[in-house]
Amino acid sequence: MSQLKRIFFRAAGGYTTMKKQDPATPNGYRLLSPQRMQWSTLIIATALFGGLLTWLNIPAALLLGPMAAGIVVSLNGAKIQPNGTLFLIAQGIIGCMIASKMPRSLADTFGSHWLLFIVCVFSVIFICMLLGWIMTRMRILPGTTALWGLSPGAATAMTLMAEANGADTQLVAAMQYLRVIMVASVASVLMKVSGEHVPATSATIDLFAHGSYVAMAETFGLIAFGCIAAKLLRLPAGALLITLVAGVVLSQNNWIEIALPQWVLVLAYTIVGWRIGLKFTRPLLKHAAQVLPRIAVSIVILIALCGLMAAGLVVVADIDPLTAYLAMSPGGADSVAIIAASSKHIDIAFVMSMQMTRFIILVAFGPIIGNIMQRQAKR
Repeated sequence: MSQLKRIFFRAAGGYTTMKKQDPATPNGYRLLSPQRMQWSTLIIATALFGGLLTWLNIPAALLLGPMAAGIVVSLNGAKIQPNGTLFLIAQGIIGCMIASKMPRSLADTFGSHWLLFIVCVFSVIFICMLLGWIMTRMRILPGTTALWGLSPGAATAMTLMAEANGADTQLVAAMQYLRVIMVASVASVLMKVSGEHVPATSATIDLFAHGSYVAMAETFGLIAFGCIAAKLLRLPAGALLITLVAGVVLSQNNWIEIALPQWVLVLAYTIVGWRIGLKFTRPLLKHAAQVLPRIAVSIVILIALCGLMAAGLVVVADIDPLTAYLAMSPGGADSVAIIAASSKHIDIAFVMSMQMTRFIILVAFGPIIGNIMQRQAKR
Protein backbone atom coordinates (compact mmCIF):
# COMPACT_ATOMS: atom_id res chain seq x y z
CA MET A 1 0.00 0.00 0.00
CA SER A 2 2.83 2.35 0.86
CA GLN A 3 4.45 1.68 -2.52
CA LEU A 4 1.16 2.44 -4.31
CA LYS A 5 0.94 5.78 -2.50
CA ARG A 6 4.45 6.72 -3.60
CA ILE A 7 3.62 5.84 -7.24
CA PHE A 8 0.42 7.90 -7.06
CA PHE A 9 2.17 11.00 -5.70
CA ARG A 10 4.95 10.75 -8.28
CA ALA A 11 2.40 10.46 -11.10
CA ALA A 12 0.68 13.59 -9.79
CA GLY A 13 4.05 15.40 -9.88
CA GLY A 14 3.61 16.40 -6.27
CA TYR A 15 4.53 15.03 -2.89
CA THR A 16 7.22 12.39 -3.13
CA THR A 17 8.04 11.91 0.52
CA MET A 18 6.03 9.81 2.96
CA LYS A 19 8.73 9.93 5.62
CA LYS A 20 8.94 11.10 9.21
CA GLN A 21 7.02 14.13 10.37
CA ASP A 22 8.90 17.33 9.48
CA PRO A 23 8.19 19.96 12.18
CA ALA A 24 8.56 22.71 9.58
CA THR A 25 5.85 21.23 7.35
CA PRO A 26 2.40 20.19 8.61
CA ASN A 27 1.51 16.48 8.42
CA GLY A 28 4.99 15.68 7.12
CA TYR A 29 4.29 17.04 3.61
CA ARG A 30 5.96 19.92 1.87
CA LEU A 31 3.25 22.20 0.58
CA LEU A 32 5.15 22.98 -2.60
CA SER A 33 7.70 20.41 -3.63
CA PRO A 34 9.88 19.77 -5.58
CA GLN A 35 11.40 23.00 -6.90
CA ARG A 36 9.86 22.75 -10.35
CA MET A 37 6.44 22.54 -8.66
CA GLN A 38 7.24 25.64 -6.63
CA TRP A 39 8.33 27.60 -9.70
CA SER A 40 5.27 26.46 -11.65
CA THR A 41 2.98 27.57 -8.84
CA LEU A 42 4.80 30.89 -8.55
CA ILE A 43 4.48 31.59 -12.28
CA ILE A 44 0.77 30.73 -12.29
CA ALA A 45 0.14 32.86 -9.19
CA THR A 46 2.09 35.73 -10.77
CA ALA A 47 -0.02 35.56 -13.92
CA LEU A 48 -3.22 35.57 -11.84
CA PHE A 49 -2.22 38.42 -9.49
CA GLY A 50 -0.58 40.47 -12.25
CA GLY A 51 -3.54 39.97 -14.57
CA LEU A 52 -6.03 40.95 -11.86
CA LEU A 53 -4.13 44.08 -10.82
CA THR A 54 -3.61 45.08 -14.46
CA TRP A 55 -7.34 44.60 -15.13
CA LEU A 56 -8.07 46.84 -12.12
CA ASN A 57 -5.62 49.42 -13.54
CA ILE A 58 -3.51 49.36 -10.37
CA PRO A 59 -0.25 51.32 -10.82
CA ALA A 60 2.88 49.15 -10.99
CA ALA A 61 0.71 46.02 -11.32
CA LEU A 62 3.59 44.22 -13.02
CA LEU A 63 5.66 44.75 -9.84
CA LEU A 64 2.95 44.29 -7.19
CA GLY A 65 1.51 41.15 -8.84
CA PRO A 66 4.76 39.13 -8.67
CA MET A 67 5.38 40.55 -5.20
CA ALA A 68 2.00 39.30 -3.93
CA ALA A 69 2.50 35.94 -5.65
CA GLY A 70 5.93 35.59 -4.04
CA ILE A 71 4.52 36.27 -0.57
CA VAL A 72 1.68 33.74 -0.98
CA VAL A 73 3.94 31.02 -2.37
CA SER A 74 6.69 31.63 0.18
CA LEU A 75 4.28 31.48 3.12
CA ASN A 76 3.06 28.13 1.78
CA GLY A 77 6.45 26.53 2.15
CA ALA A 78 8.37 27.42 -1.01
CA LYS A 79 12.14 27.75 -0.66
CA ILE A 80 13.08 29.35 -3.95
CA GLN A 81 14.66 32.65 -4.94
CA PRO A 82 15.56 34.19 -8.30
CA ASN A 83 19.19 33.58 -9.14
CA GLY A 84 21.47 36.39 -7.94
CA THR A 85 22.72 37.00 -11.47
CA LEU A 86 19.14 37.34 -12.73
CA PHE A 87 18.47 39.93 -10.02
CA LEU A 88 21.59 41.85 -11.07
CA ILE A 89 20.37 41.83 -14.68
CA ALA A 90 16.92 43.02 -13.57
CA GLN A 91 18.52 45.91 -11.70
CA GLY A 92 20.57 46.78 -14.79
CA ILE A 93 17.43 46.78 -16.96
CA ILE A 94 15.62 49.08 -14.53
CA GLY A 95 18.68 51.38 -14.45
CA CYS A 96 18.57 51.63 -18.26
CA MET A 97 14.82 52.22 -18.17
CA ILE A 98 15.26 55.14 -15.78
CA ALA A 99 18.16 56.55 -17.83
CA SER A 100 16.02 56.49 -20.98
CA LYS A 101 13.34 58.56 -19.24
CA MET A 102 15.69 61.18 -17.84
CA PRO A 103 15.22 64.58 -19.51
CA ARG A 104 18.05 66.47 -21.16
CA SER A 105 17.77 69.09 -18.43
CA LEU A 106 18.90 66.64 -15.74
CA ALA A 107 22.11 68.52 -14.94
CA ASP A 108 20.20 71.79 -14.71
CA THR A 109 17.61 70.15 -12.46
CA PHE A 110 20.24 68.84 -10.07
CA GLY A 111 22.24 72.07 -10.21
CA SER A 112 19.26 74.26 -9.40
CA HIS A 113 17.98 72.01 -6.60
CA TRP A 114 21.22 70.68 -5.08
CA LEU A 115 20.67 72.41 -1.71
CA LEU A 116 17.07 71.18 -1.61
CA PHE A 117 18.28 67.64 -2.35
CA ILE A 118 20.82 67.73 0.48
CA VAL A 119 18.31 69.12 3.00
CA CYS A 120 15.60 66.62 2.02
CA VAL A 121 17.95 63.63 1.96
CA PHE A 122 19.37 64.32 5.41
CA SER A 123 15.89 65.15 6.76
CA VAL A 124 14.61 61.69 5.76
CA ILE A 125 17.71 60.02 7.19
CA PHE A 126 17.31 62.03 10.42
CA ILE A 127 13.64 61.05 10.79
CA CYS A 128 14.41 57.37 10.20
CA MET A 129 17.30 57.37 12.64
CA LEU A 130 15.34 59.33 15.26
CA LEU A 131 12.45 56.88 15.08
CA GLY A 132 14.89 53.96 15.31
CA TRP A 133 16.66 55.62 18.25
CA ILE A 134 13.35 56.06 20.12
CA MET A 135 12.47 52.38 19.55
CA THR A 136 15.94 51.38 20.76
CA ARG A 137 15.71 53.54 23.89
CA MET A 138 12.25 52.11 24.66
CA ARG A 139 13.69 48.60 24.13
CA ILE A 140 10.95 47.74 21.67
CA LEU A 141 13.54 45.90 19.57
CA PRO A 142 16.91 44.43 20.65
CA GLY A 143 20.16 46.34 20.20
CA THR A 144 20.42 48.47 17.08
CA THR A 145 17.87 46.43 15.11
CA ALA A 146 15.41 49.34 14.90
CA LEU A 147 18.11 51.71 13.64
CA TRP A 148 19.01 49.45 10.72
CA GLY A 149 15.48 48.24 10.11
CA LEU A 150 14.21 51.77 9.52
CA SER A 151 17.21 52.94 7.49
CA PRO A 152 15.82 54.20 4.15
CA GLY A 153 18.41 52.55 1.92
CA ALA A 154 18.49 49.45 -0.26
CA ALA A 155 17.00 46.64 1.82
CA THR A 156 19.71 44.11 1.01
CA ALA A 157 22.50 46.61 1.69
CA MET A 158 21.01 47.65 5.04
CA THR A 159 20.56 44.01 6.08
CA LEU A 160 24.21 43.25 5.30
CA MET A 161 25.35 46.34 7.22
CA ALA A 162 23.14 45.35 10.16
CA GLU A 163 24.74 41.90 10.25
CA ALA A 164 28.20 43.47 10.25
CA ASN A 165 27.19 45.66 13.20
CA GLY A 166 25.71 42.89 15.33
CA ALA A 167 21.97 43.59 14.87
CA ASP A 168 19.25 40.93 14.57
CA THR A 169 19.40 40.42 10.81
CA GLN A 170 16.09 38.53 10.62
CA LEU A 171 14.19 41.37 12.25
CA VAL A 172 16.04 43.92 10.12
CA ALA A 173 15.12 42.00 6.97
CA ALA A 174 11.46 41.80 8.05
CA MET A 175 11.38 45.57 8.68
CA GLN A 176 13.18 46.44 5.45
CA TYR A 177 11.07 44.31 3.11
CA LEU A 178 7.80 45.11 4.88
CA ARG A 179 8.64 48.80 4.48
CA VAL A 180 9.32 48.36 0.75
CA ILE A 181 5.94 46.64 0.28
CA MET A 182 4.04 49.23 2.32
CA VAL A 183 5.70 52.18 0.55
CA ALA A 184 4.99 50.66 -2.88
CA SER A 185 1.37 49.92 -1.93
CA VAL A 186 0.72 53.42 -0.58
CA ALA A 187 2.29 55.00 -3.67
CA SER A 188 0.14 52.85 -5.97
CA VAL A 189 -3.02 53.77 -4.06
CA LEU A 190 -2.16 57.48 -4.21
CA MET A 191 -1.57 57.30 -7.96
CA LYS A 192 -4.83 55.44 -8.46
CA VAL A 193 -6.82 57.91 -6.37
CA SER A 194 -5.23 60.96 -8.01
CA GLY A 195 -5.87 59.61 -11.51
CA GLU A 196 -2.22 60.08 -12.52
CA HIS A 197 -1.74 56.45 -13.52
CA VAL A 198 -1.57 55.69 -17.25
CA PRO A 199 -3.65 52.50 -17.75
CA ALA A 200 -1.92 49.67 -19.57
CA THR A 201 -3.85 49.17 -22.81
CA SER A 202 -3.07 47.49 -26.08
CA ALA A 203 -2.82 50.93 -27.63
CA THR A 204 -0.03 52.02 -25.28
CA ILE A 205 1.87 48.74 -24.82
CA ASP A 206 3.35 46.45 -27.44
CA LEU A 207 5.40 43.76 -25.74
CA PHE A 208 7.65 43.12 -28.72
CA ALA A 209 8.11 46.67 -30.01
CA HIS A 210 11.72 47.88 -29.92
CA GLY A 211 14.12 50.32 -31.48
CA SER A 212 16.87 49.43 -33.90
CA TYR A 213 18.85 46.23 -33.36
CA VAL A 214 22.00 48.32 -32.97
CA ALA A 215 20.36 50.29 -30.14
CA MET A 216 19.25 47.05 -28.48
CA ALA A 217 22.77 45.65 -28.73
CA GLU A 218 24.18 48.83 -27.15
CA THR A 219 21.60 48.67 -24.36
CA PHE A 220 22.27 45.00 -23.58
CA GLY A 221 26.00 45.72 -23.65
CA LEU A 222 25.49 48.51 -21.09
CA ILE A 223 23.46 46.16 -18.88
CA ALA A 224 26.18 43.51 -19.08
CA PHE A 225 28.84 46.09 -18.20
CA GLY A 226 26.82 47.33 -15.21
CA CYS A 227 26.28 43.80 -13.90
CA ILE A 228 29.93 42.78 -14.25
CA ALA A 229 31.16 46.02 -12.64
CA ALA A 230 28.68 45.68 -9.76
CA LYS A 231 29.83 42.12 -9.11
CA LEU A 232 33.52 43.06 -9.19
CA LEU A 233 33.02 46.12 -6.98
CA ARG A 234 30.57 44.31 -4.67
CA LEU A 235 28.49 47.47 -4.59
CA PRO A 236 24.96 47.08 -3.14
CA ALA A 237 22.39 47.83 -5.87
CA GLY A 238 25.45 48.53 -8.02
CA ALA A 239 23.92 47.27 -11.26
CA LEU A 240 21.07 49.78 -10.88
CA LEU A 241 23.38 52.64 -9.94
CA ILE A 242 26.07 51.98 -12.57
CA THR A 243 23.71 51.47 -15.52
CA LEU A 244 21.67 54.50 -14.46
CA VAL A 245 24.66 56.85 -14.28
CA ALA A 246 26.40 55.42 -17.34
CA GLY A 247 23.13 55.33 -19.29
CA VAL A 248 22.39 58.98 -18.56
CA VAL A 249 25.90 60.11 -19.53
CA LEU A 250 26.06 58.02 -22.71
CA SER A 251 22.52 58.64 -23.95
CA GLN A 252 22.46 62.36 -23.21
CA ASN A 253 25.69 62.80 -25.14
CA ASN A 254 24.22 60.81 -28.05
CA TRP A 255 26.90 58.15 -27.75
CA ILE A 256 24.35 55.36 -27.47
CA GLU A 257 20.59 54.94 -27.85
CA ILE A 258 18.73 53.02 -25.15
CA ALA A 259 16.13 50.59 -26.54
CA LEU A 260 14.28 48.17 -24.26
CA PRO A 261 11.39 45.99 -25.51
CA GLN A 262 8.43 45.88 -23.12
CA TRP A 263 8.82 42.14 -22.54
CA VAL A 264 12.30 42.77 -21.14
CA LEU A 265 10.86 45.30 -18.67
CA VAL A 266 8.09 42.88 -17.69
CA LEU A 267 10.70 40.22 -16.88
CA ALA A 268 12.74 42.71 -14.83
CA TYR A 269 9.68 43.86 -12.85
CA THR A 270 8.74 40.23 -12.24
CA ILE A 271 12.18 39.29 -10.91
CA VAL A 272 12.28 42.32 -8.58
CA GLY A 273 8.76 41.53 -7.33
CA TRP A 274 9.67 37.89 -6.71
CA ARG A 275 12.87 38.90 -4.94
CA ILE A 276 10.91 41.03 -2.46
CA GLY A 277 7.91 38.74 -2.01
CA LEU A 278 9.86 35.50 -1.56
CA LYS A 279 11.79 37.02 1.35
CA PHE A 280 8.69 36.68 3.53
CA THR A 281 9.23 33.12 4.72
CA ARG A 282 7.40 31.47 7.60
CA PRO A 283 10.52 31.26 9.81
CA LEU A 284 11.16 34.98 9.28
CA LEU A 285 7.61 36.00 10.19
CA LYS A 286 7.58 33.54 13.08
CA HIS A 287 10.77 35.12 14.40
CA ALA A 288 9.23 38.60 14.07
CA ALA A 289 5.68 37.66 15.16
CA GLN A 290 5.82 39.14 18.65
CA VAL A 291 7.04 42.55 17.49
CA LEU A 292 5.39 42.59 14.05
CA PRO A 293 2.55 44.96 15.09
CA ARG A 294 5.11 47.41 16.52
CA ILE A 295 7.18 47.15 13.36
CA ALA A 296 4.12 47.86 11.20
CA VAL A 297 3.16 50.87 13.36
CA SER A 298 6.69 52.27 13.18
CA ILE A 299 6.68 51.96 9.37
CA VAL A 300 3.28 53.67 9.16
CA ILE A 301 4.62 56.53 11.30
CA LEU A 302 7.73 56.73 9.08
CA ILE A 303 5.63 56.88 5.89
CA ALA A 304 3.36 59.53 7.44
CA LEU A 305 6.31 61.70 8.50
CA CYS A 306 7.88 61.43 5.04
CA GLY A 307 4.46 62.35 3.61
CA LEU A 308 4.40 65.48 5.77
CA MET A 309 7.86 66.40 4.49
CA ALA A 310 6.64 65.82 0.93
CA ALA A 311 3.75 68.20 1.62
CA GLY A 312 6.25 70.79 2.80
CA LEU A 313 8.24 70.22 -0.38
CA VAL A 314 5.13 70.92 -2.45
CA VAL A 315 4.57 74.23 -0.64
CA VAL A 316 8.20 75.39 -0.57
CA ALA A 317 9.41 74.24 -4.00
CA ASP A 318 6.10 74.09 -5.91
CA ILE A 319 6.64 70.43 -6.86
CA ASP A 320 3.92 68.03 -7.98
CA PRO A 321 2.54 66.15 -4.90
CA LEU A 322 3.15 62.66 -6.30
CA THR A 323 6.66 63.61 -7.42
CA ALA A 324 7.34 64.95 -3.92
CA TYR A 325 5.95 61.85 -2.22
CA LEU A 326 7.96 59.42 -4.35
CA ALA A 327 11.11 61.51 -3.92
CA MET A 328 10.71 61.55 -0.13
CA SER A 329 9.42 57.98 0.27
CA PRO A 330 11.78 55.76 2.31
CA GLY A 331 12.83 53.26 -0.38
CA GLY A 332 13.43 51.13 -2.19
CA ALA A 333 14.82 52.84 -5.25
CA ASP A 334 13.99 50.07 -7.75
CA SER A 335 10.32 49.79 -6.77
CA VAL A 336 9.93 53.59 -6.61
CA ALA A 337 11.44 53.85 -10.10
CA ILE A 338 8.97 51.31 -11.48
CA ILE A 339 6.02 53.14 -9.92
CA ALA A 340 7.24 56.55 -11.10
CA ALA A 341 7.63 55.21 -14.64
CA SER A 342 3.93 54.27 -14.76
CA SER A 343 2.90 57.95 -14.94
CA LYS A 344 3.73 60.56 -17.56
CA HIS A 345 3.25 63.43 -15.11
CA ILE A 346 5.83 62.49 -12.47
CA ASP A 347 9.23 64.18 -12.67
CA ILE A 348 11.27 60.97 -12.67
CA ALA A 349 14.55 62.91 -12.85
CA PHE A 350 13.75 64.67 -9.56
CA VAL A 351 12.53 61.46 -7.92
CA MET A 352 15.53 59.34 -8.87
CA SER A 353 18.07 62.09 -8.18
CA MET A 354 16.70 62.28 -4.63
CA GLN A 355 16.54 58.51 -4.17
CA MET A 356 20.03 57.81 -5.53
CA THR A 357 21.61 60.70 -3.60
CA ARG A 358 20.16 59.29 -0.39
CA PHE A 359 21.26 55.77 -1.29
CA ILE A 360 24.86 56.85 -1.95
CA ILE A 361 25.03 58.81 1.32
CA LEU A 362 23.63 55.87 3.30
CA VAL A 363 25.99 53.33 1.77
CA ALA A 364 28.96 55.65 2.35
CA PHE A 365 28.08 56.93 5.82
CA GLY A 366 25.55 54.37 7.10
CA PRO A 367 27.97 52.54 9.43
CA ILE A 368 29.21 55.83 10.88
CA ILE A 369 25.66 57.13 11.44
CA GLY A 370 24.62 53.78 12.90
CA ASN A 371 27.53 53.73 15.37
CA ILE A 372 26.79 57.29 16.51
CA MET A 373 23.12 56.49 17.06
CA GLN A 374 24.06 53.25 18.83
CA ARG A 375 26.26 55.12 21.32
CA GLN A 376 23.54 57.72 21.88
CA ALA A 377 20.92 55.03 22.44
CA LYS A 378 23.10 53.27 25.04
CA ARG A 379 23.48 56.52 26.99
